[in-house]
Amino acid sequence: MARRALKLASLAAATSGIYLYGNKFLDPNDFGVVRVGRAIATTAVITYDYLTSLRSVPYGSEEYDFLKSQVHLRSAERLRELCCANRGTFIKVGQHLGALDYLLPEEYTRTLKVLHSQAPQSTRQEIEQVIREDLGKEIKELFMSFEDTPLGAASLAQVHKAVLQDGRTVAVKIQHPKVQAQSSKDILLMEVLLLVVKQIFPDFEFMWLVEEAKKNLPLELDFLNEGRNAEKVAHMLRNFDFLKVPRIYWELSTRRVLLMEFMEGGQVNDRAYMERNGIDVNEISRNLGKLYSEMIFVNGFVHCDPHPGNVLVKKCPASGKAHIILLDHGLYQVLSESFRMDYCRLWQALIKADMKRVQKYSRRLGAGDLYPLFACMLTARSWESVNRGIDRSPVSASEDVEIRSNAAAYLPQITQLLNNVPRQMLLLLKTNDLLRGIESALHTRASASSFLNMSRCCIRAVSTYQRSKSHSLYRRVQISLTEGLSLWQINLYELFLWLKGSRLGNWVIALLSWMHHSTY
Repeated sequence: MARRALKLASLAAATSGIYLYGNKFLDPNDFGVVRVGRAIATTAVITYDYLTSLRSVPYGSEEYDFLKSQVHLRSAERLRELCCANRGTFIKVGQHLGALDYLLPEEYTRTLKVLHSQAPQSTRQEIEQVIREDLGKEIKELFMSFEDTPLGAASLAQVHKAVLQDGRTVAVKIQHPKVQAQSSKDILLMEVLLLVVKQIFPDFEFMWLVEEAKKNLPLELDFLNEGRNAEKVAHMLRNFDFLKVPRIYWELSTRRVLLMEFMEGGQVNDRAYMERNGIDVNEISRNLGKLYSEMIFVNGFVHCDPHPGNVLVKKCPASGKAHIILLDHGLYQVLSESFRMDYCRLWQALIKADMKRVQKYSRRLGAGDLYPLFACMLTARSWESVNRGIDRSPVSASEDVEIRSNAAAYLPQITQLLNNVPRQMLLLLKTNDLLRGIESALHTRASASSFLNMSRCCIRAVSTYQRSKSHSLYRRVQISLTEGLSLWQINLYELFLWLKGSRLGNWVIALLSWMHHSTY
């Protein structure tokens, strides 16, 4: 009897295994015990590697630095493999870490950056299931055509090109069906594992990452919120004729499905694409800086995921103008007025190399005695360059190497700083790094025009704030006159820089030089 029961149990187990293996709708990765076990094992291996590999090597020696770099690389690769296997929230957090250039060791950022191109894809059956559940109809009832291959797949969703029954071409963003159910459990798992790691390495301060995920992930998983953000930013920046934001089709949008106007173009970091299509690289970099300066300093409503796949460029055939297309509006940071003003004044101080004010406003933003490190993190420049003036000279290759080396050397201080600054600052740091990555790819980083645009926005923002707090007409007029004079000085300096770099300017300088020499 026992033998027969054992045979039946074995047959049932084998049949279940074959069923699970062959069923397209079931994936071992979706089972909690598999995901949890994989995360625990990866964390344990990484922790053990750090504990043992550097134990017997003198701290600060060349051998120590070499071995530490190797441990960073191995750990980053294990973390990447974990993210790819567990997908969803893990890939999202991994992408966030990969964007923190100059804040994390290069071995981590370089290794985790590939997660933007390694996001999972949902199957056709899963896509049909989500559309059926949310819109109550089959794909063939809603669309004349629907491309099976997605235009792009991300950690939380993927986008397909389709044509509606009335002939409109649309982009259909569809959430991966299992992300909603897994996200809260994944974040709890990460929180527990990070707390354990912190007990072993007291200097390890990455709880801010979990706190940010807790706050932002529910917003990113609500596509109706994304649609509202898209409409808000399109209205807010309506004066920028070079900006295009896809129109939302609300009648066919839900929390998991978002229908948008279809727009296409080259990625904003693709310099070769721009050169082939006659797009001015410097103009694109300048306009991108204008957009983000306006969002950060003037409006305090900031698109916080400007990786190249979310920012496209295209030349309009009719007008010949280059457009910037802003996609993926799920993650925005709303800045409080007091934070925005302190941040404005800090950047004004950084641009003017006013170290007393740099210290003052860095401290007000939570940096404390680590304000020099904070200034370097914000600008991605060395402390020497910050003291000299970040607009005085471009970033050199040696300075870039120095900054990256310091990111590894000062990791405990960086993590401490990230725990101390306001939560609003974390997404701004990520945004700054993503924008710097685009500028580096286009070879337009740290151009004078970007600092001039920032200065204009800071002046306008501070002046608007001061006028709103003033009850005296005389004082408001005085503020407006000071604002106008400051903006006029910037315009004059910009004209000088243009003349200096143009043929006309060179001709005028040569003529003046000739007249000077002929006089004597």
